[in-house]
Amino acid sequence: MAMAGTAQDALEELRAAFAIFDSWEDRYRFLIDLGKDVAPLPPAQRIEANLVRGCQSQVWLVPSYDAASNRLTLAIDSDAHIVRGLIAIVLAAYQARSPEDILRFDIEALFDELALLAHLSPSRGNGLKAMVGRIRGLAASCGKNAEKKAATGLLGRPASLSLEGEGKDRA
Repeated sequence: MAMAGTAQDALEELRAAFAIFDSWEDRYRFLIDLGKDVAPLPPAQRIEANLVRGCQSQVWLVPSYDAASNRLTLAIDSDAHIVRGLIAIVLAAYQARSPEDILRFDIEALFDELALLAHLSPSRGNGLKAMVGRIRGLAASCGKNAEKKAATGLLGRPASLSLEGEGKDRA
């Protein structure tokens, strides 16, 4: 399933697709299919510093913050098919959004609407929450860094800020 252009379009497309399926077995298959569209990380980024703690499977998160556009871009990958599907949902909600938008978005409500946590094992649900917690921590950090740069007159000078490996223990 190719995701639509805007974040809102992508989320609406997800909601509509989940509504089509009557059984959770079909939804699991759909999640696995969604995960096939998640771009894999190169081996050089599948390192300890990028691991998300608290996940049952291995999940790597490589964020990049562009101060000029005030957007946080996320590269996320996993060794588990179902988790790659969950990553696709997280990316639909958070990809290339401002840190403020990420912090304002009620992803728990989306998970409730899709009944994800109710149908995942507790360890998978905890891993999903750890991934979201790490992203929200990064978004909060980006917002603080942007505020500091604005106060010192440095905002916008560097084109981007790499956050690779930052916040690895926040989840």
